[in-house]
Amino acid sequence: MPTRIQKEARKDSLMLNMGPSHPAMHGTIRIMLELDGEKILNSEVEVGYLHRGFEKTCENKTYFNLLPYTDRMNYVSPLINNLGYVMAMEKMLGIEVPEKAQYIRVIMSELSRISDHLTCIAAMAMECGAFTILLYKMKAREFIWDVIEQTTGARMTTSYIRIGGVRADLHPDYEEVLKKAIIETRKVLKDVSGLLDKNKIFLDRTRDIAVVTPETAINYGWTGPCLRSTGVYFDIRKTFPYLVYDQMDFEIPLGERGDNFDRYIVRMREMEQSLRIIEQAMEKIPKSGARTMAKGIKPTEAIKASRERKVDKEIILSPTLEGSEKDKYQDILTKSKKVVVPPKEDTYTSIEGLISHFKFFMSEHGIRPPKGEVYLAVEGGNGELGYYIVSDGTDTPYRLHVRAPCFHLMASLEEMIQGHYVADVIPTFGSVNMIGGEMDR
Repeated sequence: MPTRIQKEARKDSLMLNMGPSHPAMHGTIRIMLELDGEKILNSEVEVGYLHRGFEKTCENKTYFNLLPYTDRMNYVSPLINNLGYVMAMEKMLGIEVPEKAQYIRVIMSELSRISDHLTCIAAMAMECGAFTILLYKMKAREFIWDVIEQTTGARMTTSYIRIGGVRADLHPDYEEVLKKAIIETRKVLKDVSGLLDKNKIFLDRTRDIAVVTPETAINYGWTGPCLRSTGVYFDIRKTFPYLVYDQMDFEIPLGERGDNFDRYIVRMREMEQSLRIIEQAMEKIPKSGARTMAKGIKPTEAIKASRERKVDKEIILSPTLEGSEKDKYQDILTKSKKVVVPPKEDTYTSIEGLISHFKFFMSEHGIRPPKGEVYLAVEGGNGELGYYIVSDGTDTPYRLHVRAPCFHLMASLEEMIQGHYVADVIPTFGSVNMIGGEMDR
């Protein structure tokens, strides 16, 4: 069957496939171009090469077990994907999250945002020939991922933020590693600004290319850095504050022309603001109370003794209990036992704890929100990341839909590249930061 563009093509024009195998298309996008020489007369964008049925898969998983699937959407900033889902569930369940867990979520979200922007600019610059920028940005991202890995145990697919809080407390040495990451990231941002901000070649490739007006951006459903590059002041962290963002002092960078350069510069400035937020969160985060158990006491005796407040030393745990953090649960997880996995100390040392553990994971048990529907959005790396969930009262969602910002950005690509040249497709495509896992799902 001929495509739309093939039906509308002029007789003297050239039809050219760009992608999905083209390196700049990341293997997930196909653009059919109609060319007059190298000038783009018309185009048709085909998506879906990475579609894997995310929403229908989640509708066949329990509310707890579907969490790892959210990591696989925007795999550059998975913690924000976790956050959007769990906050939607908390809204549906009416759960309050401990203050410390909220600060941890803010720190992890902003680290993910920086990682997302670093990756976007690295790819955009490299595809324009600035390979040095890729090396600088990847160096900074390694420092960011070191912090994430130290606390979550993973670099990309973290599954760290849980319904009711977070899986574990921050690593005891996180401050030292985090401060180093902030210092090194600022150095990289300064170096990259010096290399690109006034670079004539980069400016020629990006200034006044793929200009999008505020009206056009809003009509396409743009959000995030791309919308703000057109001069529209909209950031969910400010417009609809969540967690403790209303206690943070930060600015929302805006662009002036809505071109490729503005999309680059807005992300650069947003990373500076994210670093500001992290530093404030580090200062304000509540400290955990000291709760330790005595050496040489068996777990069951230790639990009983700790309740009677007769112990003040550390206990030596068996290998099955290594890494358990029951003593920290009150700081990082909600008090509602219906949505929290029972701690190992209870599961392995008492029949009640074992039963609670089994019931949490048994079919038709576990997390069962009331019948109803909910929508909640957070500020993702690319814009408004929203989760719409419909509950029928069972332990699996009746309907789960994700409002993915990438999809709306890609919808406008045909209009953005029209009238420009083949070489302009690459920086334009890079500037919108298409993440295939998020767009196709």
